Amino acid sequence: MATLRDIQKRIKAVENTKKITKAMKMVAAAKLRKVQTRMLDLRPYADKMHDVLISLAKGADRDAHPLLAFRPRKTVEVVVITSDRGLCGAFNTNILKAAQSAIDSYRNEGIEVSISTVGKKARDYFKRRDVPVRHSWTGISGNVRFSSAEEIANDIKENYLNETADEVTVVYNAFKSMVAQTVTTSKLLPLTPEEETEAEAGSESAADFIYEPSMEEIFDRLIPRNVDIQIYRALLESSASEEAARMSAMENATQSCTEMVGTLTLQFNKARQASITGELMDIVGGVEALKG
Repeated sequence: MATLRDIQKRIKAVENTKKITKAMKMVAAAKLRKVQTRMLDLRPYADKMHDVLISLAKGADRDAHPLLAFRPRKTVEVVVITSDRGLCGAFNTNILKAAQSAIDSYRNEGIEVSISTVGKKARDYFKRRDVPVRHSWTGISGNVRFSSAEEIANDIKENYLNETADEVTVVYNAFKSMVAQTVTTSKLLPLTPEEETEAEAGSESAADFIYEPSMEEIFDRLIPRNVDIQIYRALLESSASEEAARMSAMENATQSCTEMVGTLTLQFNKARQASITGELMDIVGGVEALKG
């Protein structure tokens, strides 16, 4: 049975842990506010840019730009975005499960898979399983910059243009709310127009557009930039999701510490009461012995 001193040490240790988790929650909340503002500012621009290019690509020849080129899928590049640090609940686990599922699905179809990772958790996950990683980036989580997105996007574009990969898919956590992050698997390249609905079929098509200065120049400027923007968005979404998940995990940890302190305090009081009762019984027994 634990002594009173042991219980007191455990209570103190849990209280110290509670202080740490509470502080980490506050830090995560501050970081979340910053990255969430950047993410929400970028979303409309990224969505509109993607929609405009999809609309233009519907009426364009697939040879109008190399990043529009459609090739039979022999090799697929899977870009997995995780965090560099843990203590954020199931954030990384959910991403890695989805990435592994996508990789297994491609391989079952006889497609070769090339893997690139963003974040130490994804890099270490594949390293432990002796899975080759073509390229990995770390140190971006919690410090997302557009220059980092450009570096990743340039590597992906070069890999696609060299025909090393015939398709590029990005797996990341999309931020929905403070308590919900959605694992998203998005095809980045080639830029493929979605199937037209009946309503869209009767609307103005890309072939009715007038290009100024020219379709080629517009595509040369916008399509590579769209890859940069979509990678930047994925990084911001992932960063916001990470901080929200960490904030939630630290809040749960703090609550668990509070409950544990209560349980240990009750255990301490019971042990103390038993100790006092035992001492009183010893005194009473001694007195009775003296009387005899």
